[in-house]
This record gives sequence, structure tokens and C-alpha cells, in this order.
Amino acid sequence: MQEKLLSEDEANAIQTLALSQQSTFVTQLVKSKKISAIKVAETAANAFGFPLFDLDALNIDYVPAKVIDSKLMQSSRVMSLQSRGNTLFVALSDPTNLHALDDVQFQVGMALSPVVVEDDKLSKWIDKIVESSDTSLKSMDIGDGDFDLDIETDSSSAEADAATSAEVDDAPVVKYIQKILLDAINLGASDIHFEPYEKFYRIRYRVDGILKEVAQPPLAIKEKMASRIKVISSLDIAEKRVPQDGRMKLVLSKTRNIDFRVSTLPMINGEKIVMRILDPSSATLGIEALGYEPAQKEALLSAVSRPYGLVLVTGPTGSGKTVSLYTCLNILNNPGINISTAEDPAEIPLPGINQVNVNDKQGLTFAAALKAFLRQDPDVIMIGEIRDLETADMAIKAASTGHMVLSTLHTNDAPSTLTRLMNMGVAPFNIASAVSLITAQRLARRLCKHCKVPIDVPKEALLSVGYTEADLDGSWQLYGPKEGGCDMCNDGYKGRVGIYQVMPISEEMSRIIMKNGNAIDIADQAKREGISDLRKSGLLKVKQGLTSIAEVESVTNE
Repeated sequence: MQEKLLSEDEANAIQTLALSQQSTFVTQLVKSKKISAIKVAETAANAFGFPLFDLDALNIDYVPAKVIDSKLMQSSRVMSLQSRGNTLFVALSDPTNLHALDDVQFQVGMALSPVVVEDDKLSKWIDKIVESSDTSLKSMDIGDGDFDLDIETDSSSAEADAATSAEVDDAPVVKYIQKILLDAINLGASDIHFEPYEKFYRIRYRVDGILKEVAQPPLAIKEKMASRIKVISSLDIAEKRVPQDGRMKLVLSKTRNIDFRVSTLPMINGEKIVMRILDPSSATLGIEALGYEPAQKEALLSAVSRPYGLVLVTGPTGSGKTVSLYTCLNILNNPGINISTAEDPAEIPLPGINQVNVNDKQGLTFAAALKAFLRQDPDVIMIGEIRDLETADMAIKAASTGHMVLSTLHTNDAPSTLTRLMNMGVAPFNIASAVSLITAQRLARRLCKHCKVPIDVPKEALLSVGYTEADLDGSWQLYGPKEGGCDMCNDGYKGRVGIYQVMPISEEMSRIIMKNGNAIDIADQAKREGISDLRKSGLLKVKQGLTSIAEVESVTNE
């Protein structure tokens, strides 16, 4: 009115209409076409001293769309443009709407710097952002199957219940996550990775040790995906600044449950979530299914059946150490034996075994759990991992005082495990007296039995990978993966087979340890005693037609 662009009667009529339609004065003014949107924006910018911006120059890829909640964005007609430090630049068409700015500031927790834009363009942008967030879910390939799976959690908190209620509106996300979990189980995946990046969001499965991308859902749903996974894993959905660990259970049927171990990690573009799939049936496969050679199996069973001693399983993350330990525990598990385990966390629930989750923040470390076990009349103790001297000392003392102790260590092979214990500070005479057997292991992809193909490799190449002249007697056929694989496998491989180095500690090895011998001395003695190293064990699996030379070379050291 001051600019003589509108009469008082016209202004009053537009204001009355805006109130009746629950709209804003600016929106109704632009709709009336009495003044153009650009002229309204210029007048508002000059009157209030705010910068003017043309939304046509904006690139949707660089809009921080999820900073302001979509419902609040629609009700307040305020849109985020860019964040810089603790300041959020927001676009609006009506600078007089102070209540809307207060609501937005309260939600984002940042200082706001308003920028005036044209009202009609602002409406289109808000609709575009909300549509990309909501309707894109409906277009995702969820499939026609029924994924009404029961998800059990341990949480009964009001916060989790409230979050679950909030998720009801996001039924497509719930259904999509259930499909992702079910597909991963059907493919035999060991891990699921949910990874947010600046311009895309991807989901990958680890199948037979290899990561493969399986989906790229809309980037706009990354927050909803993370929130839903946190709710069903009993995690704090409001905490996005620090890593969190949780677990959940997927009930497939009355007889089959699948556990998931969930880990969140804050990244620069959101939270990465990795879910480890823990199938309880894998712990009850039996030692025959793990791939031990007859002599190796006999040595391992002999060691774990002794009334006392320390048995160590070594190898990198993802090499099957946990399954090997659980298999041994299942063999020992009977009503006459008291078995206790300390794990971080307990991956697979085993009936009849007392499992404890360590919690370093609360002081329940591996060493503290081990001390408590010794006051609980144990027969067999399993420690998830020996990480420090205190835990190593406690394990060796327990093994030396009439208890069978099983644990894991991260080392390359069996001989280097003994020197690793020495480097931790364990006295050599304690190692020599307590450790009864060490097994190192790797997992190699198993050739698909339906499509593996015979291949010819020059004799010189076979000799260079570790075969001897005696091995190349022509009595066996070398196999490799079929290019592209078949309907039953992934690129010629299906499942994995264990490669093991099982090393009982002999009297001669104990003498070498007492003399502060190194890993090379122990490895030489193991070779003299006929113990195959990892490469030899892997090459034997190749001779048996179970895996390929390429796989053995990739997972073993010369």
C-alpha cells in the first residue's frame, strides 16, 4: 500500500480471503495476480533489508532438503538453501511470518539468515522436495510378495515405542527394509551395508566375502531408513554424532530366527549402517562341514577334549573364527559341563551356554568377565578376543589351573601367534605350559559344483604357487570358475570353504618358546612335524576341486 501497488480495500479483501483459505497474505496476493510474484518479492526485500534470490538458479542436487522437516516446510513455507557453520540460509516469500521462522529455528537448532524469493517458485520447490521424499518411496521396486515378518527387539522404552508409532506413516520404508533383509538371507549374504553419499544412497551385500551393490534407493529416504533400522535395533534415534551398536531378531518361521548385529557410524553425508547377519544354524553345522582335513580335525578335537589348556583360533575379521569356536563349544556342550563365554557382543545365542556381553564403558571388560567366571565353577571358558596383557595373563592362568580356555587372536598364521603373545608381555614359560593348540584359518570361495570347468595351467605356474613335483603326478584335475557363472551361483562360486593351519604345541615347540624363539623358528619346527601351512592347505583344497588357485593365492601368504 505504501508503494501504491495496492489499495487498502484490495489489501483487506485479499487478507480476508487468505484467512478463510488458511493461506498467507503473500500467497493469496500472488494468486490474485494483482501484483506479480517478482514485484512482491522485490518490495518485501527492500522493505525488510533481506537479500533477493531467484530460485531458478538453484541446483536441486545441492539443496540440503532434509534439514527442515517436510511437514514443517509445508506449513511454514520456509525452505533451506545452504548451511554455513551454525547459520542456515532459508528462503521465504513473507518476511513478516515470524512465527514460522521461530518454529524452523527451534527445529534445526541453528541461526537463520532469511532470503526473500518469489512465492510461486517457492511453492514449486517445496512441492518438489516433499515429492522426492515421499512419492519416490512408492516407486521403489518392493515387489508383490508378502513381507509381513515379525521383528523382535529387546526394547520396551517409551522412546522406542514413540519412534515405532512415528514410523507407521513410512510403511513403504518398513516394507522395503524387510525386503532388503529377506533378499540378503536368501542370497546367503553375511553383511548388509547402507551407505549415504552426497548425491546417491546405495545398499551392498557381502556374499561369499565379496561386496556387491544391490540397490540405489532415493537419497531423500536415507534418514527414514536409518531411523527405522535404529528403532528395530533398540538404538537411540536422536543420537547421530557417535557410533552405536545394537541387535535385532528377524522371525522367519516358528523354527527359524535370524539375528542381526547392527553398527552405525556417523559420516559426512549421514549415518552408514552395517548389519551382520548371524544365522544360529551356522553354529550347529558340525565340524565335518567346516572343511578340516581328517588329521586337522583329529588334532582339534583332541585339544578341546582335554580337561585344561588354551586353544587359540586366529585369522583376520570375517575368516570364520566365531563359527569355529561355537562349533567346538557345541561339541563340548552337555549337561555335565559348565561353559561360560565373554563376547563383544555375543553373536549367536547357544542354549546351555552362559554368554556374557562385555561392556568396557561399564567396566565389564574381557579380563573382568574372566575373573568373575573363575568364581563360577567353570569347566570351559570362551573369551571373544585376547586384546591386552591383562586378558592374556588371566586366560593363561585359567588354562594352567584346570580349565579349558578357547579364544581368538588377530595374527597372520599359527606360529606368529606365539610371538604375538610374547610381544604382549606374556612370559615364555607361561605360553609353553598353557597353550595346547593354535589354529589359523581363512575362508576361500567354493567353486560352484554345477558349473565349474576344468582348466589347464602350465606346470611352471603350478610349481611357482607351491606345488611340488610329486604333487603334479597327473592324478587330479584342476578346476576354475565358469565365466559369468550359472543360475545357481555368483560368478562361478557358491559358498565358502575353510582353509586351516592346525598346530598342536609339541614338546620341541615348547623348548623353542622357552628359548625365546621367533615365529620363523616355530614355523620351521611345524614344517618338520608335517604341519601344513595355510598355502599348503589351500592347495590341497584346489587338488580336491573345491576352490581355485586364484582364490587360494588371494587369501593365503606364501
